[in-house]
Amino acid sequence: MSKSQPYRLIVSGGGTGGHIFPAVAIANEFRSRYPSAEILFIGAQGRMEMTRVPEAGYKIIGLWISGLQRKLTFSNLLFPVKLIVSYFRARQIVNQFKPDVVVGTGGYASGPIMIAATRKGIPTVIQEQNSFAGLANKQVANKASRVCVAYEGMEKYFPAAKIVITGNPVRKDILSLESKRDQALAHFGFSAQYKTLLIIGGSLGARTINESVIAGIDKLLEAQIQVLWQTGKGYYQAYKERLSKYDLRKIRVQDFMREMDLAYAVADVIISRSGALSVSEICVAKKPVILVPSPNVAEDHQTKNAKALAEKDAAIMIADKDAQSSLIDTALKLIFDNARITKLKENIAKLAKPNATNEIVNEIEKLISHEGVEGHMQSYKFSGRSSDLEDNNTKTLQTVVVRSKYQK
Repeated sequence: MSKSQPYRLIVSGGGTGGHIFPAVAIANEFRSRYPSAEILFIGAQGRMEMTRVPEAGYKIIGLWISGLQRKLTFSNLLFPVKLIVSYFRARQIVNQFKPDVVVGTGGYASGPIMIAATRKGIPTVIQEQNSFAGLANKQVANKASRVCVAYEGMEKYFPAAKIVITGNPVRKDILSLESKRDQALAHFGFSAQYKTLLIIGGSLGARTINESVIAGIDKLLEAQIQVLWQTGKGYYQAYKERLSKYDLRKIRVQDFMREMDLAYAVADVIISRSGALSVSEICVAKKPVILVPSPNVAEDHQTKNAKALAEKDAAIMIADKDAQSSLIDTALKLIFDNARITKLKENIAKLAKPNATNEIVNEIEKLISHEGVEGHMQSYKFSGRSSDLEDNNTKTLQTVVVRSKYQK
């Protein structure tokens, strides 16, 4: 690394935990290597990153940007204005902060800040979590310096020469769970005498999973199963009220779990959506899992994620439409089948990529190095204002606006 400290890094990603947590993991690893580094996050105003990122100890600036709704709303009418304002705000941030590298993990705010960075000739890294690339990442890929992915075959979305297969970043605290079980039992007030079922529907929750669990809660309690249940913020109050008539000594219901390492450590079996981050973390945690893919995502990529594990006998997959009739019965059968649990754990461990965060930060280091920066700057060297480039940036942003609704 030829440049003197402190290094300056912009990280952009948000909207859901699947974008936020990889962004924070990358920032944490970079800061662990370079404690004096200045790290700035860029997010979307009103989205969950505006809370989660400061909780992780980082400054964040929110852009006035959001996704298109599937119906005519006042917010949709404001969309072009929001996009233009966000892009020029992103340019201002880049000019003032002067980052060495900009990292984008997806989400509404990634497009403007990544385009602003490439316009200035600043090295950029895309981190794509899914087997189906997000719109913002696809639109900036041609000008990005590196594209870090978790799945093979991503050449259909990104330039092959820029792709590095790293896996998805996961939180460091889940890398060694074996020693945390006693701490986890104490934290949640559970007993080692009983089995524990962990239910996670993603950072925003999952209606189908929640309804399946509430419908089967009597079966779980009759079997003396301890239930650790993340409902999602939007569902929390309703399900908390519906559980009020039960003995809650064996049920812990939360809107959002901050101590995911302890949640994984205490779990004997997990029920989860199959978003890329959840799948990556469960692989590293080496836990038996029943995956219920969300049908409401672009290109049905959660089903592809789940099938990738199920075909290797590393997970059990249940279709969303079948969950209410079979999810809890399947969980009860699995949680008492020690031989099946052992086999699933062995197979899912083979798919883990625990060093993903390190490898991504290694790529960032290469770009910060004198050779990496010089090479990149030559590729994007231009004098004065380029009307052609401005036109291309505008077209890219317009495409993000028009098509972002399909990324929900």
